[in-house]
Amino acid sequence: MEEEILKKFEAQEKKLEEIYHSIERMRKYFLWTLIITVVLIVLPLIGLAIVIPQFINIYSGFNLGL
Repeated sequence: MEEEILKKFEAQEKKLEEIYHSIERMRKYFLWTLIITVVLIVLPLIGLAIVIPQFINIYSGFNLGL
């Protein structure tokens, strides 16, 4: 009886280790997804917020000269 319980505990421990490794892989996947999203979406938006006003100033300067 005691051996059965020990075998079940060992099996549960093995399954918990597998779950832990799987969750860690998912956490890393989500982290990299967040980083890539920030790089591809947020940073270009910040860049556009800086560049567009300069472009408007230059463009309006050309129109005033006409």
